[in-house]
Amino acid sequence: MDIKLQNTDDLNAVITIDINKDDYQPKVDKILKDYRKTANIPGFRKGHVPLGLIKKQFGKSVMVDEVNKLLQETLNNYINEEKLDILGQPLPKPQEEFDWDSENYQFEFELGLTPSFEIDLNPENAITHYHIEADEEFLDDQVKTVQKQFGKLVTQTEVKDDYRVVGVFENEEEEISNDAVITLNDLNEQKDKDLLSDSKIGDSVVFGTKNLFKDSTETSRHLGIDEEKAKDIDVEVTFTISEINEEVPAELDEDLFKKVYPNEEIASEEELRNKFKEEAERHFESQSDQQLLNDVTEFLIEHTNFDLPGEFLQKWIRVSGEKELSEEEAKEQFEKSQKGFKFQLIEQKLIVDNNIQVNLDDVKAEFTERFKMQMTQFGGNDITDDLLDGIVENMLNNQEEVKKVSDQVLSKKLIEFYKNNVNLEVKKLNYKQFIDEVYK
Repeated sequence: MDIKLQNTDDLNAVITIDINKDDYQPKVDKILKDYRKTANIPGFRKGHVPLGLIKKQFGKSVMVDEVNKLLQETLNNYINEEKLDILGQPLPKPQEEFDWDSENYQFEFELGLTPSFEIDLNPENAITHYHIEADEEFLDDQVKTVQKQFGKLVTQTEVKDDYRVVGVFENEEEEISNDAVITLNDLNEQKDKDLLSDSKIGDSVVFGTKNLFKDSTETSRHLGIDEEKAKDIDVEVTFTISEINEEVPAELDEDLFKKVYPNEEIASEEELRNKFKEEAERHFESQSDQQLLNDVTEFLIEHTNFDLPGEFLQKWIRVSGEKELSEEEAKEQFEKSQKGFKFQLIEQKLIVDNNIQVNLDDVKAEFTERFKMQMTQFGGNDITDDLLDGIVENMLNNQEEVKKVSDQVLSKKLIEFYKNNVNLEVKKLNYKQFIDEVYK
């Protein structure tokens, strides 16, 4: 048997494997002899079938099977031993005149080779690393939110600003009959606010639906119609009031603090705000880190220049899925996937060159931290270490979840690597400013 590699260019190569009769025949003969011992063929006792008949019936298929096994084993071993860095899988080259009746065979495989490239982690213009702060305005909103959440409803007789008005929107012709809760602020125009203001329980107010609410989504929700219809509807609807309630916010006292954080000792508004700030900025940090990962990824893709073996990859994409694609479909998929191919190579090089690893202990630690956070949310702080270890071990049996968590741990390690090795510029801003800047 002979195997050789020929590079057609920097990104493509062909492996040629010559298999001779002496390479496969001993194994074929052994298998056929074993067949003879167990073959049940009419007219012959078991174990006494002539070997020539066994060869005639099974020889060709056994030989083809053994040659293919030997071919695949030889190809894989060669790639591993020579440490060939390839993309996709080797593709057999078609041979129009291939003949299984021959005794010696030659096979050729196309390879797509991984390109060589360097990674620059120090861009001339530093990449922004956002530090998001929970400012006083944000904390004010958080306090108001929990006061509202744990407040109470007080029945009122007339509609005023911020009162919750419960009623039914109706239009018989349009088949509208929908229970809704609105406030004056939900209405888009002043004339409609004036119509509803000072109304009492039992009153019916007639509105025109055109521009009644701020957008079609709100119109759809309050009238109970689909959003497409809500975009153009222009009819009159009657709103009949059944309840009017004032939302009275909860007092900022220890009773509220205990409801918000049942497992914490919080005795003042200042301590409550500090807790909100701590939790918010921990959450903001994860958003900031994800944005950093996105921005560095985009930078590396755009500024790390190398070519891919595009023609080979299109061939591989065409045949690698459950259903074979057309040439046009494969080309389209390759064009859509080029960025992904590039970043996989960049990321893999970063991981190898910098020895970034995810081991079982990392995965266990991530599972443990997640479960502890879940238990804290539901007030379960008294779980024993033995019980926790058992739960984590059970989680490790779910291979799909282990893969997902491993990928997330790897992302965290890459983020830390970027923080320490990429040219970054820290930018402090509040959450609203972050949203405006990043998602503008």
